[in-house]
Amino acid sequence: MDIGKKIMDLRKKNGLSQEELAEKIGVARQTISKWELGETSPDLKQAKEISKIFNVSLDELTNNNIKDILVEKTSNTEKLAGLILKLIKFMIVFIIVAPILLVGLRIIFKNIYEHKAGRLMNISISCKLHNEEYSYEFLYYENNGQIKEAGGDGYLINITDADRYEDAYQALDKIDAYVKNSGGTCERSEPKLAED
Repeated sequence: MDIGKKIMDLRKKNGLSQEELAEKIGVARQTISKWELGETSPDLKQAKEISKIFNVSLDELTNNNIKDILVEKTSNTEKLAGLILKLIKFMIVFIIVAPILLVGLRIIFKNIYEHKAGRLMNISISCKLHNEEYSYEFLYYENNGQIKEAGGDGYLINITDADRYEDAYQALDKIDAYVKNSGGTCERSEPKLAED
């Protein structure tokens, strides 16, 4: 219902003519007629005066149902709160599950790599140079020779830069060649399956 219709209903309910209402508000009778026909609307000051005359609120005069607005705002607030709670739950689950998934994926990919790379093998080299004995051992993958771990006398690695190599056999060849060129000797062990 528009404001003009509401004014007409309130005027008739209170037994006022257009002229009597116009006189109370301080406007012409034609103004009341235009309001009731919906051609124009009262300004805010006039609307306040009408609400006082008929003892109604401005919301009631303009059919602005504040209860519907409050219900809608409450409903929207509840929906937003629900979305925020879902987002928080998702983030908590993600924070807990993501690391577990990453560890699991890392284990899977490591196993796949190790399966492709083959079994872990051990090989060592023992060298004599300048009346000193040195040894170094490599733990490597059988299929590609990639070093997983290496250790021993640091002197051999320092003088040969053998730690630059990713392949155990290249590192062994580098150590062997250096020691022989320096007048020493080396012996390699037979490759053997590494113990777990």
